[in-house]
Amino acid sequence: MSDISATDIALPIVHSSEIPSSKRVVALANGSAEIIAALGYQSVLVGRDVASNLPQMRSIPIDNPGHTVSTENVLSQKPDLILIDSNTSPQSAINTLRKSGIRIITITDPFNLADVALKEKAVAAAIGVPQAGLLLSNQISQSSFAKSSIKVAFLYVRGTSAIYLIGGKGSGADSLLTAIGMRDVGAETLPHPFNAMSAEELISIQPDVLLLMTKGLQSVNGIDGLIQLPGIAQTPAGKNRAVVTVDDSLLLSFGPRSVALLPKLRAEIEKAAHQK
Repeated sequence: MSDISATDIALPIVHSSEIPSSKRVVALANGSAEIIAALGYQSVLVGRDVASNLPQMRSIPIDNPGHTVSTENVLSQKPDLILIDSNTSPQSAINTLRKSGIRIITITDPFNLADVALKEKAVAAAIGVPQAGLLLSNQISQSSFAKSSIKVAFLYVRGTSAIYLIGGKGSGADSLLTAIGMRDVGAETLPHPFNAMSAEELISIQPDVLLLMTKGLQSVNGIDGLIQLPGIAQTPAGKNRAVVTVDDSLLLSFGPRSVALLPKLRAEIEKAAHQK
C-alpha cells in the first residue's frame, strides 16, 4: 500500500502586483485559506479553516476546530472579511458574525475538478485580487491521461463511527479517478454518491485497487483491519493488499493542489495494482 501525505503535494503560488482590498481575512470556507496562500496573499490571513493545514500555515489560528466555528476566536481577530460556504456551521455562529457588521461572503464549494477554477476566482475576487485569480486558475492543467483498465473503488470508512461506504457517481473521488483515466467501478455500477458497503457489492465490482482517506484506513486499524471487513479479502485489491490512501485534507479538497495531485495519484494506483 502507499500513502500520499499532505506534504507530498506542493502548493502552487502565483504573484500579481495587486493590493488586496481586505487586510484581515478569516477564511472559514473549506480550503479557502489554502487558495489565498496560493494567490500569494497568505499575509492577510488572520484565521483559517481546519481543512487548510499546510505546514506554512501553522502560525495562523484554526477558527473551526471540529468543523464548528468559534465566534469568540473570529471576533478577537478583528477581521474585515469572513469567507464561509454552505457547510460552515453552526448557523447560530454565522448569525452572530453577521450581526457584528463584518463583511461576509459565501464561496461555492465544488465537489469536482471542473469547478476548482471558479472557486479560485471567487476567493480572489472576494479579497480584491482578480488578476491573481486568473493566474491561479490558468494553472489548471489540460493534460490528459491515457485510459487504464485498472478498476478502483473509493471507500469512505470511519470505523470509530461504524460508517462503511462505497463511493459512486458524485462522490468527488470519481472526478479525480476519471481525470487520471482510471475506472471508478463504484461510479459505474452503484446508484448513489455514497452506498452502503456490503460483501456482495464489493465482490460484484471486484476492484483492483482500493482508494481511502488516510484517517479512514487508520480508523479500521490499518490495512490488516481493512482486510477483515466483509468482502474485502474476496477482491483482487484485498488479496494483493492494493490500497492507496490520500491525506483527508487533500483528497476531496478541490483546491489549488488538486491538479498537482493527479499524476501522483495515478502513479500510486498503478504501482498498487501491479504489486503481487
